Amino acid sequence: MAAFQPLPDLWLLSDERNDHVLEERLRGFGEPVGFVYRHYHLPDAERYARFRELDRIARAQGHYMILADSALTAREWGADGIYGAPLSLYPRRRDLIHVATAHNMREIAQANRVGADAVMLSPVFPTRSHPGTKTLGAMRWHALARHAVMPVIALGGMTSEKAKVLKSKRWAAIDGLS
Repeated sequence: MAAFQPLPDLWLLSDERNDHVLEERLRGFGEPVGFVYRHYHLPDAERYARFRELDRIARAQGHYMILADSALTAREWGADGIYGAPLSLYPRRRDLIHVATAHNMREIAQANRVGADAVMLSPVFPTRSHPGTKTLGAMRWHALARHAVMPVIALGGMTSEKAKVLKSKRWAAIDGLS
């Protein structure tokens, strides 16, 4: 990751639920954040157009633009990196930041093997995105996070208050930052 500055501690993930506030939120952070653009709900042409709109704002604020898509698409769109399951990030592209997703020890091990730059470990707490899904809780999250060789970002029901409870400076949210 020599080509990149240290990754930010705070991450915002896009979703159709928070789309209406993304411009305001991207302009409102006092320091650079990681922004994971997902917008899976949009058809391809609309998804790309919305990415371009948000990319202009994010770049003006110094934020990282991470795309939930392939490395090829990330390069075509001009994203800083990609986000997804560890094996979808392989082979490793040195010109892109790789943010892996993990929910268990096997996926943490995969993220280690593919050399991800960071891993989002979830769900820590109950979420609106996946109601009723079994959560890790603070103890299990910390136990799993200890096995990662890269920075671990807490995801799932996270807010600034929950980050304090978890004692994690690195966290991400959809609703909790919207």
